[in-house]
Amino acid sequence: MTLTVAQIDRDTDQLVGEWLPLSEVAKKLQLSIGRAKQLIKDKKLVGARRGGGEPQIPAVFIAGDDVIKGLPGTLTVLADAGFSEVESIRWLFTPDESLPGAPIDAIKAGRHTEVKRRAQALGF
Repeated sequence: MTLTVAQIDRDTDQLVGEWLPLSEVAKKLQLSIGRAKQLIKDKKLVGARRGGGEPQIPAVFIAGDDVIKGLPGTLTVLADAGFSEVESIRWLFTPDESLPGAPIDAIKAGRHTEVKRRAQALGF
């Protein structure tokens, strides 16, 4: 299975901070590497290439042995609005005064419905 993942730009890389290689994500989620790749293809996770090697996922996307609640739906809405993987990551990690904080912080705090509504508005 070929997985196409975009190269991350420096500014977005710095917004995210901590990244996990896809193989580590697969271990944390107790999945095969092929199933972890399928999560990216299905827009349940997004990742990027940082230099060479395998795709990497923002570490905050994984909580314990699962993807954080509300993230897959938000990623689907962003993809439907025409956002690329890198644009989705940038949007999730860019602070928004009206939230307050970054959308990813609101998702982690259980306010994923609010974030999803904002993401839906981007498509209009």
